[in-house]
Amino acid sequence: MRVDVFTIFPSMFDGFLGHGVIARALREGRLSVRIRDLRDGAGDPRRSVDDAPFGGGPGMVMMPAPLFNSVERADPPRPLLLLGPSGRRFDQDWAQQLASGSGFSLLCGRYEGVDQRVREHLVDEELSVGDFVLAGGEVGAMAVVEAVGRLVPGVLGNELSVADESFSSGLLEYPHYTRPADFRGWPVPQILRSGDHGLISRWRRAQSLARTLALRPDLIEARGGLTDTDRALLEEFGFGQFAGV
Repeated sequence: MRVDVFTIFPSMFDGFLGHGVIARALREGRLSVRIRDLRDGAGDPRRSVDDAPFGGGPGMVMMPAPLFNSVERADPPRPLLLLGPSGRRFDQDWAQQLASGSGFSLLCGRYEGVDQRVREHLVDEELSVGDFVLAGGEVGAMAVVEAVGRLVPGVLGNELSVADESFSSGLLEYPHYTRPADFRGWPVPQILRSGDHGLISRWRRAQSLARTLALRPDLIEARGGLTDTDRALLEEFGFGQFAGV
């Protein structure tokens, strides 16, 4: 998979791309991330990328020419997604859709935003990582690259770990434990030490359901509510207070 990232601060990505699963995916050739400096598309010696807005107002706006020039010279993979607060909310489903393709590109906004003609005639869609404002799109771009990159086949050592993660099945993930079996008087649930894999699987499902109902009931609503099987699992493992939801 190839991912192109357009930014005025390319060095911000040096540390990010040098660590963790993304760094390993780059070394193994499963992922190619190309950081493009938007200032290379500027047409003046100062490599300017911003100017004052027409009509007045605070701040500066990213000019269309450097952005169009940078993207057209690179011929990046599509879709080209603009990081911005008015975009569609990024989620696990969107990450999985992008991971199933051969590549995509990200355009990092800065200042007060980008010239409207960039939105209308250059990018394919706008993407938001949440209902808050950042100084620019770089942090959001890193989040998208990691969320998508780790879903590319072969990037994670255990492909089953992706299937069990939060949001992959519309539920939050069940709790995890490791050694020691007893830490400061807080023991690991006996079910996880029982060796009964069928029981463990049902317990984990019940835990996911209960955790999601308690913390993110909107996810349960988006799935169409609880099934009879879900309700039975909640009752079986002591979460009857949620079974009537």
